[in-house]
Amino acid sequence: MTLVNDQIQTYWTNIAPLLTVRNEREYNTAVKRMNELLDEIGTNEKHPLYSLLDTLGTLIHAYEEEHYPIPESSGADILRFLMEENGITQSDLPEVGSQGVVSEILNGKRELNLRQIRGLAKKFKVSPAAFV
Repeated sequence: MTLVNDQIQTYWTNIAPLLTVRNEREYNTAVKRMNELLDEIGTNEKHPLYSLLDTLGTLIHAYEEEHYPIPESSGADILRFLMEENGITQSDLPEVGSQGVVSEILNGKRELNLRQIRGLAKKFKVSPAAFV
């Protein structure tokens, strides 16, 4: 090996555990470390450890994409989820329309329109894109 490779190997032995996310244990450790870095660094791009935070975020994201993919969801699926999470019934959604209109949307017989999406986004404090 060359001197450069020897130096890299020495450093890599110490750094590799920080940048390895291959299983659930390593993922949990990486998330904990990333949260600690976020607490210290925040959005300060000039902080000496900012590139470590950025790299760790990329590795965590890649692991999540592979192991925790987000399924495709329709606007009705998102609405159903938000209703369940917030203990809301169909009749509690005047932003959408009558209970019958809400029922048709939840059963896939009708699509959410722009006015309804805006009202729901405001009610649930989410991006309108969640329903598209």
